[in-house]
Amino acid sequence: MADHHPFDGFQWLNESHATIQNGRLTLVAPAKSDFFYNNNTSAETGITPENLSNAPFYFTEVAGDFVLTVKVSVDFMDTYDAAAVMVMKNDHVWVKSCFERTDFGTNAVVSVVMNQVTDDANGCNINSNSVWLKVVRIGQSFALHYSVDGEKFNMTRVFTLPVEDIVKVGLVAQAPIGNGGERHYEYFSLEKKTLDNIRFA
Repeated sequence: MADHHPFDGFQWLNESHATIQNGRLTLVAPAKSDFFYNNNTSAETGITPENLSNAPFYFTEVAGDFVLTVKVSVDFMDTYDAAAVMVMKNDHVWVKSCFERTDFGTNAVVSVVMNQVTDDANGCNINSNSVWLKVVRIGQSFALHYSVDGEKFNMTRVFTLPVEDIVKVGLVAQAPIGNGGERHYEYFSLEKKTLDNIRFA
């Protein structure tokens, strides 16, 4: 009987290298890889001046409400290195919750919502190289949460996106300005359920 893992049936957008060992998924982020549209804001240093949609996205299609939870770990090397969870309708409608090395030199939970234009919000700084991320969907409403211990989750943001019933849901490995590297994902859970309150997960 074949072994089953939580990533059975997953597929690639921007294929990269993936390995699974002891339930831990490792994705390789290529150099200069990201999902980001800079909203015509650029700088000589810091924010990437060009739009990118080339980061590896390892996903499955999900209909209806869900709760995705995963622990992510990154050996941070360069600014904007991140492991992320992502929900996508198409190239111009998506959200990602990233555990990222910020341009302020911190490790933080950063959320990016793309709805024709991109916004970008830094959340709490995390004094670690790992954190738990959670995405909750109820209809066209979404909430992003994080946790340092996998038990008590705090909300990062709530927002809406104009999505249909079926969306792409999965994991992103990114290195927007750096040389790339491994991003790790463990304790992955994707539950088809509707929470009573999207703000508490």
